[in-house]
Amino acid sequence: MKKLIFALLLIVLGAAATLYYSPATLLASMQFIERQRAGLSSEQLTVGDLSIHYYQGGPTAAQTILMVHGFGANKDNWLRFARHFTERYNVIAVDLPGFGDSSKPAASYDVGTQAERIAAFTEALGIEQLHLIGNSMGGHISALYAARYPKQVLSLALLDNAGITAPEKSELIQILERGDPNPLVVKTPEEFDRLMKFIFVEPPTLPAKVTQHLAEKSITNSAHNEQVFSQLISRYIPLEPELGNIEAPTLVLWGDQDKVLHVFSIEVMRPLLRRPTVVIMQVCGHAPMIERPTETASHYQAFLDSNAN
Repeated sequence: MKKLIFALLLIVLGAAATLYYSPATLLASMQFIERQRAGLSSEQLTVGDLSIHYYQGGPTAAQTILMVHGFGANKDNWLRFARHFTERYNVIAVDLPGFGDSSKPAASYDVGTQAERIAAFTEALGIEQLHLIGNSMGGHISALYAARYPKQVLSLALLDNAGITAPEKSELIQILERGDPNPLVVKTPEEFDRLMKFIFVEPPTLPAKVTQHLAEKSITNSAHNEQVFSQLISRYIPLEPELGNIEAPTLVLWGDQDKVLHVFSIEVMRPLLRRPTVVIMQVCGHAPMIERPTETASHYQAFLDSNAN
């Protein structure tokens, strides 16, 4: 018995040491736990010459919610938010091509091209209609998709979306216009720490080893992200002429202290949308579904319920 207890203790200690000394393993374990809590599984689909990775969970016969992340991000951004919807909806959180685990070819990553890739992805999955929700660049892509394919979109939710020229410039726009380094492209560990404070009012609490690992991944992807951001600027598609083509009820939700995209974008969007609902979250930054997932989910569910057929 003593030998068995000692052996089990060694296994436990070995597992703990592996998690401590391997940030990648620790992060993967945290993501696995969040996926389990959300009822999501990891899936992969080949669309044309692209390998698209995504999470999926919930009853497949139910209405679909497709979640689209922002620049430099991935499908993990939606984990804590998604858990609130998998009992009632078929939830899909996708890694856009160029991000996460999906293919990263030497290709175009402007929002117009990405919207068409999402259209091809939904067609490959056999999804005829869906609820669409996107954050930042993902919101820009989602709005463009809803404008191009209005009959497919049951509802649209835009969280701090790009694509609008606000009447007041955000801190990011002012930084870029001065010619200073883009805070969204991380090249040093210190810049990753600044990025977290730039994106969030209250950054998520993570183990130091995991934060270090995420910083290293961001640094590794910096050249690619810089190229993608350059394309987003040079091939920019403004949303103002597109919003009137969106037939679906649209939730516009913003963090009032967003430094990336100014909350005053709402003033431009509201009169251009046919069926807008506006929510401004107080003391919140650029990614509400990460910073305050439960509150954001509550606003989104209320929006879905108010527009249920």
